[in-house]
Amino acid sequence: MLQKFGVVLALAFLLTACSPKLDWRTVQSPQEGYSALFPGKPEKMERRLSYVNQEIPQTLEAVKIEDDIYSISTIRLSKDQATLVPKLLEQLQGNLLNRANVSLESALSTDTLYQTANKQRIATKDYFLEFKSTGAVEQSMRVRWITRIAPNNGTWIYQISVLHAAPARVDAKQFFSEEAYSNFFDEFRPE
Repeated sequence: MLQKFGVVLALAFLLTACSPKLDWRTVQSPQEGYSALFPGKPEKMERRLSYVNQEIPQTLEAVKIEDDIYSISTIRLSKDQATLVPKLLEQLQGNLLNRANVSLESALSTDTLYQTANKQRIATKDYFLEFKSTGAVEQSMRVRWITRIAPNNGTWIYQISVLHAAPARVDAKQFFSEEAYSNFFDEFRPE
């Protein structure tokens, strides 16, 4: 009997020692109009962007797990600022794409779908970027941009991304298709 108890105790200890590095949790962000599945508790930062002589609120929720940063950036535009959406989105995309020396048309991408909070499925694109660096750290990223109409007839611009700051074992598209990354993208649910 004592021997069986020792075996059970040893197994229990081994199971607690093997806890996974990813602690998936649903994060509700009603102010930003989405829910998402993060692999840990994200930090939340807010700031105001100065764009075309206007102040625009931006929120970033992000968590770092080993070599990866999972993040969701939300820019909220009022209905009076709706005309800024195309140029602002172009600038956001351009900043990342220029760092990877690609354009929107030449970047490695895949057509995909995302699901809204009311279960509607909408087409979008995911981009897979590789950043060349002069240092020892290689970086790659999967990123998705989504624009949605906000309840006040304003607009939300979302940037959902995972930045990997270490050499990837395989090409970026295959690497970011692993479950640890696809869960994050698949479970993002805007209103």
